[in-house]
Amino acid sequence: MSRLIAVILFWNLSALSAMAEGRVAFVLGNSDYTSVSPLENPENDALDISVALEGLGFEVILGSNLDMVHTRDAIARFATRAMSADVVMFYYAGHGFQVSGQNYLVPVDAALSSIEDLPDQTVPLTDIIGAMEQSEGMKLVFLDACRDNPFGVGLPGADSGLARVGTAANFMFAYATQPDNVAYDGTGRNSFFTEAMLNHIYTPGQDLSELMVAVRRDVLAATGGRQVPWENSSLTRLFQFDQSPVTASEETLLWQVAASEKDAGLMQLYVDRYPQGAHVEDVVAFLETGTRTRAIGMRDERAEAERLWTLARRSRMRPLLEYYLARYPDGADAPQAQRLLDLIPRVEDSSPGALCERLATHPRDATAANAGVPFERLRQNALAAIQACSAAAVQSPELPHYTALLARATAASGDLDRAVRHYKSAADRGDLRAMVSLAQLLETGTGVPQDLAGAQALYERAAEGGSPDAMINLAVSLFQGDRGAPDPERAIALLRRAAEAGSAKAVFNLGVLAQDGAVDSPADALDYFRRAARDGESDGYRAAAILLDEGRGVDRDPAEASVLLLRGVAEDRGTLIRQLTGSTTEWSRDTLKAVQERLKQAGYYAGTLDGLPGPNFNAALEKWRNGGFKPEVLVN
Repeated sequence: MSRLIAVILFWNLSALSAMAEGRVAFVLGNSDYTSVSPLENPENDALDISVALEGLGFEVILGSNLDMVHTRDAIARFATRAMSADVVMFYYAGHGFQVSGQNYLVPVDAALSSIEDLPDQTVPLTDIIGAMEQSEGMKLVFLDACRDNPFGVGLPGADSGLARVGTAANFMFAYATQPDNVAYDGTGRNSFFTEAMLNHIYTPGQDLSELMVAVRRDVLAATGGRQVPWENSSLTRLFQFDQSPVTASEETLLWQVAASEKDAGLMQLYVDRYPQGAHVEDVVAFLETGTRTRAIGMRDERAEAERLWTLARRSRMRPLLEYYLARYPDGADAPQAQRLLDLIPRVEDSSPGALCERLATHPRDATAANAGVPFERLRQNALAAIQACSAAAVQSPELPHYTALLARATAASGDLDRAVRHYKSAADRGDLRAMVSLAQLLETGTGVPQDLAGAQALYERAAEGGSPDAMINLAVSLFQGDRGAPDPERAIALLRRAAEAGSAKAVFNLGVLAQDGAVDSPADALDYFRRAARDGESDGYRAAAILLDEGRGVDRDPAEASVLLLRGVAEDRGTLIRQLTGSTTEWSRDTLKAVQERLKQAGYYAGTLDGLPGPNFNAALEKWRNGGFKPEVLVN
């Protein structure tokens, strides 16, 4: 039986706040088509995005499985709301296609037998754009609909995917994949694009352009390079979905919460989620000594509840949402937590694709939802991974990425011959990780005859397809002259491309080169190191702090150096805290004094502000690292 076709207008406290802030969104998801192939995920995509946007202060008009009449009605409502809005957003998931360079969205009752039916059976995207143009503010269009003509009839001028839309003033158009390419519906509850959006939209202080880099990186990794989101923008100002102050990474926040709660379940969740995380040794030490009693009355319960909820909403981890509801059943955010929990599938309900990704993803293909699995850990679960990835490869034959994951699991089981065959199959069908992995085997002669030329060709092909790892490997080879004369100019160009694709490693390496004057200028090194740290390369904090502490290529700034040092203390593997507590010469006294001042503001340091290590300073840093991170004291 077909689901009810309806337009739902959500009004709640967040919506009232949105009206004050002028944020309005029309979110439309069509799955249950009557005359063309139904789609598995758009209805889920629309609902999940609408819930996220409400939490970010948007007034949301949600349309689920709308026919033409209800679509037109929703557009009219949207146009009215848009007139007074400062930020107007349209998010569409469903069938969409292009004819003669024009994009058309497909209502669920559309029945098109010839080109003459196009005006009556589909909705031109220009109608939505016209509604949005009623606003003088910022306009955002997200199209998770880059699919082929679904009607099975010849349409003169029809082409693959969606066409690029011109850069109308103050618009941004974001596509699930490149114009004229086809996007995938996804193998779990959400499409690859929407899942990545959901996993990054709550990152505090993240600009829209940074969000799209993160989304593009995740989708590219999740599809092996077969789908690469793309955007076209004429925005004239910055925009952040979550305007909260910048805080630590999800990984560090999970450790902070687990350490503060002193809960073995949260500690185990950290290990499961981040098997190579910066705090794994801390977690293992805790678990080996047993669970300690939580200090009662010594903590700010309201602040702890808010921090837990913020992390749970941002990370979308079911165990954290369940923990929040168990700890704070009457908490201010309990209704929203329960609503979000109802949307997120249980582990036991995971699709074969989701299970395959969780068990076999390469750490270099980490996404916000999946940190990847080191090879030694994969060995322990190789059989389960092989079974899941085999099923996923059969279920989604159009996605060779599952064959690449099957290859990795098979290699972990010890069957290298079969693994190589799987890698070759996935590489031949365009999977970037398979190309890089196979190239590495050819380089070393592992399981195959050594073939340096073949490895080089695979790296080149993977780099052309957008693999940051292939670009970095080629850059190293070109710097060293492994295949002939060194070519630093092309090596640097490859590093820049990898950095643009979101590789924190490439950004950090550009910082090192800028610091040494090989690219850009020493002053640019600071920005590179900051970017690298923000994107997950925690060594960037130390490198940037050194420049500010010494005044190397930039003005000395002990206050900003202290901010970077404290972020690094919270996020790295313990290098900085050992330096700060074990040496009196590594850092200037001005910078150490600035660190002490911030720890005093946090309530952890009561000693003299003298810029010298000591027991009080050491204890304050330990508290900061192990549960006491307070982003508000890091604001200059």
